[in-house]
Amino acid sequence: MNYWLMKSEPAVYSLSDLETQTETIWDGVRNYQARNFLRQMQIGDLAFFYHSNSNPPGIFGLMRISKTDIVDPTQFEPTSKYYDPKSTPESPRWQTVNVEFVESFTQPISLATLKEKFTPEELLLVRNGNRLSVMPVPENVAQKILAIKYPTSA
Repeated sequence: MNYWLMKSEPAVYSLSDLETQTETIWDGVRNYQARNFLRQMQIGDLAFFYHSNSNPPGIFGLMRISKTDIVDPTQFEPTSKYYDPKSTPESPRWQTVNVEFVESFTQPISLATLKEKFTPEELLLVRNGNRLSVMPVPENVAQKILAIKYPTSA
């Protein structure tokens, strides 16, 4: 199993929205590196749901990849802000995944906490200038993030 971090602005799509819907397509990614990460995902992988442009920004919960290799339909919709006139149904440029709700954290893990605990080499999210909306999280880092959420009692 692989781990990922996927960002969304809560005003656009929040973890609460996903909890209500239980499953959704993660559409609208228009960065080639982020798209390539989406292409690497496998069913059953876990993703941290990160609220960007929120106060505070941070990880608010977990979701699971439920379907892979989906052609993002918004690339073909002229009225969509994610429309790509260079993409065709015969040669789509943008693929995505479906995600399903796993859990909401009672206390989010803030970006400030993540910056305290991880170096930019460990976690892409804390790297200066990083604006990717989808990124891998190494397993050892994912386990440390989960340990912040679920500390073991001594």
